[in-house]
Parts: sequence; C-alpha cells; structure tokens
Amino acid sequence: TMADSGSSEEVAVIGNTDLTSTESENNFINTMMEKETALLRKMEINVAEAEKRTGKNTVNMQETYTVYLIETRPAETVPEGGTPAAPDTLWRRYSEFELLRTYLLVTYPYIVVPPLPEKRAEFVWHKLSADNLDPDFVERRRVGLENFLLRVASHPVLSNDKIFFLFLTEEKGWREAVLETGFQDKADSRLKSLSAMFRVKNPDKRFTALKQYSDEMNTVISQLLRVRARVADRLYGVYKVHGNYGRVFSEWSAIEKEMGDGLQSAGHHMDTYAASIDDILEEEEHYADQLKEYLFYTDAVRSVCRKHDLLQYELEMAAQDLAHKKQQKEELATGTVRIFSLKGMTSKLFGQETQEQRESRLAALEQSIREEEEVVKEKNAECREFVRTAWDDIERFKEQKDKDLREALISYAIMQISMCKKGIQVWSNAKECFNKM
Repeated sequence: TMADSGSSEEVAVIGNTDLTSTESENNFINTMMEKETALLRKMEINVAEAEKRTGKNTVNMQETYTVYLIETRPAETVPEGGTPAAPDTLWRRYSEFELLRTYLLVTYPYIVVPPLPEKRAEFVWHKLSADNLDPDFVERRRVGLENFLLRVASHPVLSNDKIFFLFLTEEKGWREAVLETGFQDKADSRLKSLSAMFRVKNPDKRFTALKQYSDEMNTVISQLLRVRARVADRLYGVYKVHGNYGRVFSEWSAIEKEMGDGLQSAGHHMDTYAASIDDILEEEEHYADQLKEYLFYTDAVRSVCRKHDLLQYELEMAAQDLAHKKQQKEELATGTVRIFSLKGMTSKLFGQETQEQRESRLAALEQSIREEEEVVKEKNAECREFVRTAWDDIERFKEQKDKDLREALISYAIMQISMCKKGIQVWSNAKECFNKM
C-alpha cells in the first residue's frame, strides 16, 4: 500500500480493472482453499453440471428435482499433448448433500463445518426468480455445491473422513453406509442444547464472545445483502430506462438528414448500455453468494458454541451430583443433617438404623462417590479436549474468513469500477457520434 512506501499522500489510480473471464470465474468458484490436503493432492473434484429430473417421492407423489454430477479424477500432471484421465462420475441430489453435512456436524462437533448453498433464493431483487428450479439459480447452486465439496476436501480433518470419500466415489450404498455409522443416535436434541445454554453457571467467556460475534456478523451480512438487493433493483431500472434514449434517438434520426446517422449510432450505443445490465447483475449475484456463504457460516460457528455449552452443562451437573453425594456421606458419618430429608424424618419417627445398616450405606455411598469422581474427571477431560480442538479450528476459520471476505469485497469493487468504465465508454462513444453530426 501507499502507506508502506512512506509516501505522505495517497493517490487514487485507476489501473486496468477489467477482469478476464477466467479471473472472474476463479473469483466466484473459489475464494479460498486451504493448503493442499492429502485428498486434494490425490484427486480433483468438480460439480460439472445439473440436470432436472422427475420421479416418485417417498409418499409416491410425482415430483421434479435437480441432480448434480460430481466428477472426480486423479490429480496427476498430464504430459504436454497428453489427454487427462476420464473422470469418475456420479449423480447426487441436494438432499444427499444435506445428509452428508448433518453427518459431519454430528461427527465433528468441534469443527466449523462449511455450509451448503441456500435451498431457496433469499435476498432476491425483483427480477430474480425465487423458484428453486430456475436455471440461473440452479447454476449458482451448482457452483455453491462445488465450493462446499472443495471446502470439506481442503479441511485438515474433514478431508480424511471415510464417509465423505464414499460420497464422492460410491453412488450406490452410500446412504446405507452413512446411516450405519449410527450418527443419528449421537445427535443432540435442539431442546437439550437450548436448556443447557440457559442453565450453564460458568460459561467460557471466549465462547460467549464468539457467539455474540457470530450473531452480530449475521446481522451485518443480512443488512449488506438487503442493501445490495435494493441497489440492484435501482440499477436495473436506471440501465433499462437508457433504452428509451435509444428509441428516441432512433425516431429522431428518421426526421433528420445531416444529423440522422449520428443520432442513429448514438441510439445503438444506448441500446447496448441498456442490455448490458443483465450480465452485470448475473455476475454480481455470484459475489452475493460469497457473502451468503458467510451468513450461513455464522450458524456453523453457533453450532460449535452450543456443543460447548452442552458439555459445560453436563460437567457442572456431574460436579453438583458429586458434591451432593459427599455431603450425604458427611451427614451419615457424623450423624448431623444439614438439610431436611425424608430419611432423617423417618429415623426420628421409627428409631435409628443399626450400625451395620449404616456401614453398608456408607460403603455404597463411597463406591458411588468414586464412580462420580471418575465421571467428573472424564467430563473435565472431554471439555478441555473440546475447547482445545474447537479453538484450533476457530482460529483456522477466522483466518479463512478474513482472507475470503477481503477478496470478495475487492472483486466486487473491481466489478463496480469496470461497470462504471463501460458507462463512461458508452457516453464517450455517443459524444463521438454527436461530434460527427
């Protein structure tokens, strides 16, 4: 930057900001992929195309749905002039991607699991279809699903998962394999997580701060997407109205002799300008999708926080049980009762228990205390391990987020500059036409 070079004043320079199609394509597909994992060194992964199909659903009703073609091929360098190996291909429905992600969430609760692209279009502006079978929406979702697979494949832990590998390579039998893992039995109920969140006595400050951050980030990105949809609406209108200049200039040219050609040409430039907005906003939609990915990532972060609350709550409950049993032991050993109990009341009414009964109760309590101490020890270790692994992944995620969002915003700005330059070009061309009249 300018500041680094010791210059005291900043100069705004507009260089060549037009992106080549491959540059912009790379910007969409992949804002950031981690350092190569063993899986990505071994195979290339693409979601090559989408196809609409019709079939019977589980309740025997006819339905139309979209399937996505996943291509994998060995990641080997092809000698010059050689042909790359033919890819292995299989089709997957969106619901199978959902099942994969649910499995990853349950199996790796300490990881910020990458989100899937939206199921139905959100934050749409008026010309955008909210229909989930709309070809433009399906194409953007195809890009989003490929991004999801690459995110998982580039994750240092998730990329080694066997079920994920089967998802990419085994069309038949994959669903059975994922269900056989029994992951559904390990899933925490929403209600359980919610009650834990409200009843934890000593929440970890770092996780509380992280939860608050993800809530605020969700709000900010939602606002950004709403503003962007409003701007897209306005822009669309402004560009299309320029088409009226084209029509008027064209009609005017018909009644002029010397000025006719110039007006006609200027009208063509205006028509071109009005037509260009469709492609511009379609491209812009990809940048909106990059922001949406982080909108959905905030929920993945909250999911890690919820799991931590649950573990912390279970630890506190176990510690409370242990304290209660130790107090019972003390009361039994000394014969003093600190709190009212039905047992104490019964012994007052029906006489004291024998020494033998008391000793056997004491022995049972001591055994129970030893077991409870073991539970507390285990819960403590589990909680510490969760914090350690979760924090590692959160640090990795933060680094990825900063890099991604910075790149997405820069690309968006470059696109806006490029759009403005095209507008200047159109009016410069029109000016030339007027000059020649």
